[in-house]
Formats: sequence, structure tokens, C-alpha cells
Amino acid sequence: MAKTASLRLRPSPAAGPMASLAGLLREWLPRQRWFAGKDRPVTDLGLLSMTELFPGCLHLLVQTGQSGVPAPSGATPAGDCYQLLLGVRRHVSPRLGRALIGRAEEGPLAGLTVYDALQDPRSAQLLLERLRQPGAAGPLRFEADPSVHVPAGLVPRVLETEQSNSSLVYGDEFILKVFRRVQPGINPDLEVPSALAGQGCGRVPAPVAWFRTTHPQHATLGVLQPFLPDASDGWALALQALAAGDDFTVQARELGRATAEVHLALAAAFPAGAHDESVRTAAAMTERLDAAAHCVPALRPYVPRLRTAFGALVACDPGPPAQRIHGDLHLGQVLRAGRDWFVIDFEGEPSRPLAERRSTQSPVRDIAGMLRSFDYAARQRRPWRPEWARRCREAYCAGYAERAGWDPRKKHGLLRAYETDRAVYEVLYEARHRPDWLPVPMAAIERLAVRGG
Repeated sequence: MAKTASLRLRPSPAAGPMASLAGLLREWLPRQRWFAGKDRPVTDLGLLSMTELFPGCLHLLVQTGQSGVPAPSGATPAGDCYQLLLGVRRHVSPRLGRALIGRAEEGPLAGLTVYDALQDPRSAQLLLERLRQPGAAGPLRFEADPSVHVPAGLVPRVLETEQSNSSLVYGDEFILKVFRRVQPGINPDLEVPSALAGQGCGRVPAPVAWFRTTHPQHATLGVLQPFLPDASDGWALALQALAAGDDFTVQARELGRATAEVHLALAAAFPAGAHDESVRTAAAMTERLDAAAHCVPALRPYVPRLRTAFGALVACDPGPPAQRIHGDLHLGQVLRAGRDWFVIDFEGEPSRPLAERRSTQSPVRDIAGMLRSFDYAARQRRPWRPEWARRCREAYCAGYAERAGWDPRKKHGLLRAYETDRAVYEVLYEARHRPDWLPVPMAAIERLAVRGG
């Protein structure tokens, strides 16, 4: 643990800084968008590491413990490790009101106000300085690509749309993603873009700086990448087209080509053996279906017919070999700048274990995720536009086939299984976080169960 003398902590017989912070964090954490365990109260909170990043700013890794029924396989586990950057001051400016966590009443921080330092422009600028000048702070390691110059004094702002992590944009030139839920190992959002940059793939912004920890285990904590200020994400563009009554097939076809280019670069960057994992994949899909049906009663009537989609996976054409993929591809994970599509956010589904997110999988999984995203867009307002989604799906697959050399539409059994698995994930997610959206994936469940695709 790095020194904290500059904070002038009061001596306390209690168990260190958590005597001051535990009560505040138990109340604050479940209210954060990036906190995964909102359905269960935080009952235990342990300090894994604490580093004074600079005067008045503490970097913490904390372990949460939550009561209630253990989460089913593939969902959020009962306890997680979270990364926090906490500002500690005697007096806090009113402009930091939204960042306020609370006033410590006991322990070594008694009498001091605690807040989320990422929302403090001064702390955000000092964090960028750490990345600009690689080095160490306690167990933290700050590293950078020496070939890229990051200017000093870039004005930071918090990206409000972030969900499972927190992002800061610096001067509309760079974006720093700070991983909130931390797992041991290298995060794919650093590993994959770095490897794709080595392949010369221009569809993915390359990391320019990053930071990690060596304690209590090695883990990636954040990644700085170029920011595309004039870009729009695919979700916003699709909704604009729908609102205007415009066709989106040209963009969808180009997006299919871009996806195929990224897949080809991933296959070259991460060579993998051509093993048939269909039996294991089908079993995992069935397990996720049963777990979701246990939590969402509306899913239960469809379970027998959905199982047939996973069972057919064993008998159908295995399709392209397993490889590294994006893992959570949808319209919100792609950006269009000018005439070009870019793919971002290679972290994968944050609820899944890191080893699973880094494993080789069928590229059809990514394709199915994008097809589901077109369906989501078409159902944002009534009347629903299923024909718009169908045309986009066709165009996307056609574009993918042009570049990849194989057509996802001709792998019907494979595509149905992966789209069903994605829809099951969506049902569980919406039931837990956005119940009003549950009819969207349930409509897909009915289609996939009754008509088979």
C-alpha cells in the first residue's frame, strides 16, 4: 500500500481506511450504473489494495460480498472486485455534487468528504499525466506506446453514456476507458486492439497508453485510445434512419464487410486449432437457457422448442473454425466516421468470466449479436418495423459474405442456435435491469421457437 501521509489521516484503532469508507460504499455502489449486483445488497466489503495515486486521490480495489441466492451459471457471481478512484477533501466544490459519495464519520478519514474522483476535472487531468509519463505507483503500472504523442493539458469530460465501465474523453482527441469490474488477467479491450494494430487492421483504434495492477493479482485497469469526435455509433444512426423512414441497407452491408475484415484480422492475430466444440457449446447454451428460465417465468413455455435449436447444433454444419471474436457485437459497439465503420469495445459481455471472453468461439456468435441489434432497433417505437430489420439483416450478411468468403445465411442451424442463445441472454438482462424492454427479446424467442428463425 502506497503512503497516504499527505492526506493527514487521523489515527484510528479500527481496521484502516475501510473503517471510514465501508458504510459509505455499501450505500453508493449499488446506485452506480456499472455495479453488476444491483439485485442483492452489499453485505461485505473488503479492501484488496489501496494506493495514493496523487495527493487527495486514492486508488482502491475492493471486493464485494452480497447476500441472496447465488447467481446462475453465466451470470454475475455473488461477489466481485471493483476499481474505485476516490477523491478525499475537507471541503468539496458544489460542482462536484453529482460525484459526492458522503462524509466519513469515523476511522482515519473522519471529517473528510469522499467523492468519485473520475468526475473531478483536476483528478482526471492528473490521471492523464500518469499515463503520459509511464512509471509505477505502488502496485500500479502506467505504460504507453512511445510512438504516439499525447499532448499535455487536454480538457477532460466524463462520457455519460457509459454503462459497465467509466470513460473520460480528453480534448476530443483521446478516450480513456476505466474498467470498473476487474478480473485477473489481461483485458481483451487492451489485448485485442493491440494485436489488430499489429496486423494493420484500421477498423479498430489502437491503444496508446494503459495502466494495470500487479496486486493482489495482475489485471488491466484502463486503456487510452484515439477518440473519433465526428463519429456516430451504429445504434444512433439506425434509429435516425428509422425515424426518417430511410433505408439502412447500404450501411448494413458495409458494416457486414467491416465485421468480416475484423474477423479475418483476428484469425491472423490469434491462430487457433480447428476443433469441433459443438457438443460443449450446445451444452453450455442449454445450461444458460435453463438458468434464465428459472429466473424469468415468461421464458418457460418456450424452453422445449428452444432446446431443439441447441441440439441441432451438434448435427449441423460446424461452419467456420472457432477463433477470437468480439464477443458482444451490436450496433452500439460500432462507430461510423465519414464512410468508414470502426469496431470498439472488445471487452465482451462483462458478466462472463474473463477466461471465457478470451476463448476462441465461432464468429457466428458476433454475427448473431448484430442481427439481434437490428431487431432491437426496429422495435424501438410502434408500429414495429420487422421488415426494416429483415432487410438490414439480409444486407449485413451479404456484406459479410462478400469479404469473408462464406455466407452466414447458408449456416441456418448454426445461426439459429447462436441467435437463440443471444436472445436468451437478452431476456435475462432485460428482466433484471429494464423490464419494460422484455417484450423485445421475447418477440425473438417466440419467432425462434415457433418458426425456427
